[in-house]
Formats: sequence, structure tokens, C-alpha cells
Amino acid sequence: MSSSPKLFFVFFLLSFLSFNTIAQTFTSSNLPLVIINTNGQTIKDDPKVTVDMGIIWNGPGKRNALSDPKNNYAGKVGIEIRGSSSQDLFPKKSYGFETRSADGLDIDVSLLDLPEENDWILYAPYTDKTMIRDVLTYTLDASLGHWSPRCRYVELFLNGNYDGVYVLMEKIKRNKNRVDIAKLTTADNSGEALTGGYIVKIDKTTGGGGEGWSSNYSNIVGRTFYQYDYPKSKEITTIQKSYIQTYIRLMENALYQEVFNVPGSYHEYLNDSSFIDFMIINELAKNVDGYRLSSYLYKGKNERINCGPIWDFNLTYGNADYFNGWSSSGFQYQANLGGDYWQNPFWWNKLMQDPAYVTKLKKRWTWIRKHELSDQRISFVIDSLTNVISEAQVRNYQRWPILGVKVWPNYYVGNSYTSEVSWMKDWITKRLTFLDQQWPYDFTGIENEFVSKSISIFPNPFTDRLTVQLAPTFNGEGTAEIVSLGGVLLRKNNIVVQNGQVQLDFSGNNSLSPGLYVLRINQNNRVLLTEKVVKRP
Repeated sequence: MSSSPKLFFVFFLLSFLSFNTIAQTFTSSNLPLVIINTNGQTIKDDPKVTVDMGIIWNGPGKRNALSDPKNNYAGKVGIEIRGSSSQDLFPKKSYGFETRSADGLDIDVSLLDLPEENDWILYAPYTDKTMIRDVLTYTLDASLGHWSPRCRYVELFLNGNYDGVYVLMEKIKRNKNRVDIAKLTTADNSGEALTGGYIVKIDKTTGGGGEGWSSNYSNIVGRTFYQYDYPKSKEITTIQKSYIQTYIRLMENALYQEVFNVPGSYHEYLNDSSFIDFMIINELAKNVDGYRLSSYLYKGKNERINCGPIWDFNLTYGNADYFNGWSSSGFQYQANLGGDYWQNPFWWNKLMQDPAYVTKLKKRWTWIRKHELSDQRISFVIDSLTNVISEAQVRNYQRWPILGVKVWPNYYVGNSYTSEVSWMKDWITKRLTFLDQQWPYDFTGIENEFVSKSISIFPNPFTDRLTVQLAPTFNGEGTAEIVSLGGVLLRKNNIVVQNGQVQLDFSGNNSLSPGLYVLRINQNNRVLLTEKVVKRP
């Protein structure tokens, strides 16, 4: 979250103190229930305190009551308040927690059917009164084939008191089920092992930020600061620091000098496809903190730099009264951020000066507007999310009666939950129109044929075998690739396309572990299909 306009905190404090919470009677919920007992301890920013936590979830479509057994999790967690400026501004706190054994050791567990891990977040939607902006964006981004934090809506009870609607979500972390890049140990200081994996964060140093280095190139008031996120600053070796710093400096040098299409160009250092998708998501949401805060880069072993995963979208889709965040037109990568210390990295403007990058961006945008980001699908995701919390949002706003009250940095203030959602949907419609006008691409020839033909993958999720249906005019030999969400090539099989159909067998020695993958079909040095597939257990 960025710095605020003058006096907003005083306004916020007076607004908050001017009302009292409304008592509500809780019987049961369609959402899972998270119950935390601190045993008299105070949850602080740091360090984590060990408390008792339980989760009640009786399964999809079933009600959950406080009298039910804690059947999804019952044990210890280490918990702390999380966030940068948000933890001081908003009375509804977000938390980070680690699942722990009785003797205090971290243990990996599956919560609400999410993949096992020990690092989790309880995000508290507050300034976003729709309570869906983050989850909506992660859902849309995941449909593009990327790992984005998986989320579950819950209702939280803290020390016996109802605390509202929360989002249980995955934390960005190197893991085979999250950012799927190679593990880097302190012994990996040479050769191929030294090349990955790394996660680098662009953000404030408060709220969990750490050691890093500054860009060689200045922006208006300073230099982009890169933080070691994985390995952590206390674990990364001097040689590893030097490697990732040098790699990103070479990337910056190529972009600053506008080396686009010759040996030594930026293409040797970054995967432009991942930067394009990152840009599309941040511009769709018109994220006032996009690019400059809560932004990540990651690099796998022997791979180029990727942009992502995406993170922190509560001040999006018009929900900001500064930096023109309320306007559905204009580009955020070009935003005039004035004297704010946290500026956008210079290289976004440089990328947009490369005609090949812009053409690829426009092609990608035009393609996904017909599919993953169509008007119909975005509307469906919004309606699905608001339907999930339609019952619980009433209790949330009894606990936190802020509907009709300006909470920084709201631009629009609706008097009801329905009006907040309707305003956001209307803003998104206008935003899509603007981007369609700015990023048009006219598919011609075989491209147009490919776009217009229906494509299907079935079954998906699958067990061992998949059938892919492309345009019926595609025939001949090609390859099928299975790639992790971190960009690692896991399988590459020769295939024969007959009347647009491809049969794939992932049994025996070609089997895959259960999880989420990206399937690519290639023919004659051309990608025919890139789609997300799910392997069942």
C-alpha cells in the first residue's frame, strides 16, 4: 500500500470512531469457520506468538456451526499481524501464521483442501468493500496458466468474538505447489546449480521487507530497490547475491540501452510472455501500486527472469482516490506518481518502446479477451464470488459497519454491498472498453482461423489420458509439452495431429504427479495451444 494524502489518517480515525459495531447473532455459515484462541496473549507484528487454532468445515454445500468439531484443523499456529501501512490504518487486521506441532516445530498441513504447506495468510478485506478484488484477480490470473495464490473465504472468531469475513490464502513461497522453481541451498555456488531458483521482491522494506540492492538507474526521486525473497537475506550466500544482482543488472542494461533485437538484447534475460501477462493483469485492474510495490520476479534454474506472481490487489478496479486510480482510462505504467518515493521501475516504459513487445502484447490481449478475460467470464467470476459471501457479508458489515463511510482510499462510497459491487462491475466494463481500444490486434489468415475455431481439452481434470481438439485443419507431426507453473519443462512428447485431434497418454513412465500444469502443443515452430490442465490424484 502506498503513502497516503495528507490528513487522511485523521479523517479515517474520526470516521471510524464515529460509529459502533452492531451486534449480530451467529448460528451457522456456508463458509468454513476459523477459531483462534490466543490464551490471553496479544497478537503483534513481530514476533509470532503460539496460539490455538481450529477450522470447522463440513464440506461443500454443508453448514458449519461453532458447536461442530474442529474437523479440518485443530492445533497450534504461530501468528502475527501482517501488512505494511494497513496494519496501522485499519482496525480489521490481517494475519500471517505458521502451522506448528505441539512442540513448536513447523508442520506442513492441507487447509480446506489446499496443497500442504506451513505458511498461510488470513487476509482481512476492509478498504475493499466488495471483499473480492484480490480473489477475483488471482482467479483471472490463474486462468492464464500462472500460479496465483489460491484462496478460501472463511469467517473468523478471535477469542470468542466474531471478526468478520476473511480470506485464507497461500503465501508466495518457493514450493512445488506454489512458485515451482529449484531449491537453492548454501552449497549451490557454482555451475548450473547457481542459476536458480531465486525470488526477488520490489516493495517497501517495512512489513517484512529485507536486505537487497538498488538499481543502477534512477527514476524521478530514487532507484528501484530489489529485495532477496528467496533465498532469504539471512540464508542467501555472497556468491548467490552476486549472481542474481548481476543477472538483473544485465537485464536492466539491455532495456535502458534499448537493445531489442540484436545479440545481447533483453530477450536473453527475461521471459517477455510473463511480463506481458503481468502487465495485462495490472492494467486491467489499474493497480495504483502495480509495478512499484508488492511486485515479484522469479528465476528458475537455467531459465530467464519471469515477472510474478501477482500480489495485493485491494486498491484496484477504481478503489483509489489518488494517482487517477478511480479513472477507467489511462495506463498505470505511465502514471505520474509525483514525488512519491516508490516509483515504477523504468523498464516498463522501455518494454513498451519495443514494437515486437507491443505487438505480442496486443495479440495476447485480443486472444484472451475472447477466452479467459471475456466479458462473460469476468462477470461469471464476480457473480460466483459475491454469491459465495452473500450471506456472510451481512454479518461482516454488522461487525464492521463501514458501508456508506469513506475508508481511505475509497473513491466511490456506496450505501450498500450491492451498490459497491455494481459500481465495480460498471468500472470494469469501461476499463475493458478502454483497453480494447488501446490494444487491438487483427488476427488474419491461419491465426484468425485458429482464434475462431473451438478448442477443447477433455477430460480436464484428467487421470492418465487427455484428448485435445484443435481446429480440424491442423494435421501432421508436432510436440506436446507439459510445463510447471514455474516454467520448468517436465515432459516433451512427439505427437501426431489428425483432423485437429491429439491423444496424450501420461501413464507409466510418462506419468505426472497430481497438480496444476500448462500444456503446450507445438507444430512447425508455432504454438498451437497453451492451456492449463489439472492432473487428478
